[in-house]
Amino acid sequence: MDSVLQAPLILIKGRGRGVGAATARLAAAQGYDVVISFVSNEPAALAVADDVEAAGRRALAVRADSADPEQVAQLFAAIDRNFGRIDVLVNNAVIIAPHSRLEDLEFERMRHIFAVNAIGPILCAQQAVKRMLFRYNGHGGAVISVSSASARRGSPNEYVDYAASKGSVETFTTGFAKEVARDGIRVNYIRLGHIYTDMHASGGEPGRVDRVKDAIHPGRGGNLKRSRERSSG
Repeated sequence: MDSVLQAPLILIKGRGRGVGAATARLAAAQGYDVVISFVSNEPAALAVADDVEAAGRRALAVRADSADPEQVAQLFAAIDRNFGRIDVLVNNAVIIAPHSRLEDLEFERMRHIFAVNAIGPILCAQQAVKRMLFRYNGHGGAVISVSSASARRGSPNEYVDYAASKGSVETFTTGFAKEVARDGIRVNYIRLGHIYTDMHASGGEPGRVDRVKDAIHPGRGGNLKRSRERSSG
């Protein structure tokens, strides 16, 4: 394909809901073709793909576990076949577990959280830079990882393991950014605050944002519905 005529491509690594879905719709509105990966909720991912195509852009939904290097490699192979390029990677795949104090955390829970939240972004970035770096005949690009305010606050009595995994993402981003800065790749993380998404239900408290909103300066959590209205308006 002639890369001059192609729309830029963004890969959003994560569930087809919440922040990932809102990012996909906004990217399509800005002229990007979109690949969104998912692990289990195929209907949600396909619904986002339909919205992207309704905006006039190409879309692809791919099942891939970001903690599995083989599945990550297969995801990027599918991108190569269908688009032949990648311009932006958004590392948004994340899992969380029910609230727990440190002494009650099980090893398997900690291992799984770090595999998805911390190692997954590294595996995806590794594949992306092999296609973006100038020395691999790439044309540069951008890698954005989604972090959390918990990386700074630590989430005591709730999920210190999740908070630690997000702290790892921020440290990785700092080193990775310096490593590829002269190769045309911008690397950043975004530290999200309290957003109304269904992820809080995975932590055992669907109404968590409402419980803590008085401690937030605006007195409310972030609302993804507003971003969807902007992308379609």
